[in-house]
Amino acid sequence: MIDIVQRGIAGDGIHHMEVPSLYFIHQSVVSDPISRVNKPSYCLVLQGEKEVLLGDEKLIYQGGNSVVASVDLPVIGQVTEATAETPYIAIMVEFTLDDLVDAIGHPTDRFVDGEIERRGLFVGESDDALRDVTLRLTKLVEQPEHIATLAPLYKKELLYLLSQGPFGDVLTHLSSEGSRAFQIKGVIDYIMGNFTKVLRNEELAQVGNMSVSSLHRHFKEVTTLSPLQYQKQLRLQEARRLLLMQSADIGEAAFQVGYESPSQFSREYARLFGMSPRADIRHQRTGTSSE
Repeated sequence: MIDIVQRGIAGDGIHHMEVPSLYFIHQSVVSDPISRVNKPSYCLVLQGEKEVLLGDEKLIYQGGNSVVASVDLPVIGQVTEATAETPYIAIMVEFTLDDLVDAIGHPTDRFVDGEIERRGLFVGESDDALRDVTLRLTKLVEQPEHIATLAPLYKKELLYLLSQGPFGDVLTHLSSEGSRAFQIKGVIDYIMGNFTKVLRNEELAQVGNMSVSSLHRHFKEVTTLSPLQYQKQLRLQEARRLLLMQSADIGEAAFQVGYESPSQFSREYARLFGMSPRADIRHQRTGTSSE
């Protein structure tokens, strides 16, 4: 798999391959912390090491680990072990709820308010079956004539195997209408589509068909964040992208993501990313954070 990745890409980054939903990740140097939204996905780390912050929790990915994100999660990640000779390399397969339902169906068990929730991002050891199906999916990059027929079958097999593993209950609950995980995903999808707007806890609780207190408890169990903290991270990550990629000025970026007060925006930006917007963007572009 390492050989296929290195033959299939031209340099560092997250590369979307011709196989639908398949990404090759390659990083040859230790990176600065990068913020992004982890979409529902399966990732097999082939070599190197990466640290990811989900809220205040730190997860470490190493070669041989399987990493599964069951819902959209704003994270800050940093490759901590990589060299030109031994780069960080991983293979990622994104999936949707429809993909999951196609692979494992809608379980018929009824879920109640007391069910135990699990984090929406978890790390474990890969097994032979997961490595085998990931290898077959990866090989399709060099067998384009087979992609249309075999890629959907391999992806379905991958999701089925994940549902049978130690964290399968997370994916089973997610695909089960009426479960708390299914309801929390609905709230997450709503926030993702409306994060620049003013959202209130009562509105989000109504979307999830639960009380405000229940929403907070279950949402935090899955994401480590409250719903409004989750929204704030989405806003700040999008603002950072606007500042870096589109050269927006600070006030414009703040307004576009829903802030009315540039000073509040700057305070919350510095709290999340460790420096002011101006210093952070200068650091991203030049490697210096001098004000």
